[in-house]
Amino acid sequence: MKTFVAFILSAMVAFTGLPQASVFAKEQSQDKTSLVQNVKSAILMEQGTGKILYSKNGDKELPPASMTKIMTLLLIFKAIDNHNLALDEKVKVSEHAASMGGSQIFLEPGEEMTVNDLLKAIAIGSANDASMALAEHIAGSEGAFVKKMNTEAKALGLKHTHFKNPTGLPADNHYSTSHDMAVMARALLHYQEVLKYTSTYEDYLRENSDKKFWLVNTNKMLKSYQGVDGLKTGFTQKAKYCLTATAKRNGMRVIAVVMGAPTPKERNKQIAQMLNYAFANFETEQLEKAGKVIEQVQINKSKEGTVPIMTKEPVVLLKQKGKGKNNYHKEIIVHGHLKAPMKAGTIVGYYVVTSDRQILSKTPLVLKEDVHKAGWWHLFKRSIGKMTNGSW
Repeated sequence: MKTFVAFILSAMVAFTGLPQASVFAKEQSQDKTSLVQNVKSAILMEQGTGKILYSKNGDKELPPASMTKIMTLLLIFKAIDNHNLALDEKVKVSEHAASMGGSQIFLEPGEEMTVNDLLKAIAIGSANDASMALAEHIAGSEGAFVKKMNTEAKALGLKHTHFKNPTGLPADNHYSTSHDMAVMARALLHYQEVLKYTSTYEDYLRENSDKKFWLVNTNKMLKSYQGVDGLKTGFTQKAKYCLTATAKRNGMRVIAVVMGAPTPKERNKQIAQMLNYAFANFETEQLEKAGKVIEQVQINKSKEGTVPIMTKEPVVLLKQKGKGKNNYHKEIIVHGHLKAPMKAGTIVGYYVVTSDRQILSKTPLVLKEDVHKAGWWHLFKRSIGKMTNGSW
């Protein structure tokens, strides 16, 4: 049985405006001093491919303030996706969660609130008490949740991020970078449901009680910039004004991060300049939809024998407007040594798009369904069948 599967879809397809990696680097160099000013760090990323369009001190370690909640939200939505948490589930607030300072919804010890309402409080109002309540509910304690945060950061390949709490309140050895925040934001945007919360400008909690609480989104760019629908603001005296923003126009979604701006007005101005640059100079083309079955692959010692694999996310190409035509190759690469049992959603390979040996897009391919381990009798019959068919 083969231990490695790799097959190539070698069709050459012409299209307009594909940038080479060197072009991206050149554009960044040209605009580094003029595109973003008066901030400590900034980055601009195209969400579909993860390509960096602009960077200023992208790896500078800084306090992220409440942008920390991007990681908190990521773990919350992962728990929901894994059916370990439900939106209508009630969370009982601990004394520790109720004691959080800064932005809050004034939860009381022993109060119960649904996951859905707590998500509103986090995404719209940047509530520290709501963040802590959900963190404790998911992991059992703040410390256990912080461990999950740092484990997830490591899994995402983040080299300049370390968390000490799920809120972003000031703490020693709690830091991140604009680059790492963009990567976290990209991972969070895999769960599109989050945008229902981050794009809401105002809402109410405890609406049918005498403790009705009005939530107003801390991200004012929702009203001032077309296409913005998230993601998270941040401020402390040390961090100054921070924002991880995302916007979508004409099918292209970008992520812009600013850290260390002197005022909220300056922060929003610099974010807007990066978004303007992205939408004026780049566009995307979707080659495949998320969830499309690409091929059938063989899994060693599996009951099923072969199983379908599909795209985890859309396969997207980033193109620079006004450039000439180029060719690209599509290549499907499947990991070797795939062996049952395996869970649906496991990454087993990648859909890779290249041009002139430059990787333009690398999209995970996952199992569409669970793969079960075959018993010895099933394997024996399969072997006999191969012998009979002359394929042994």
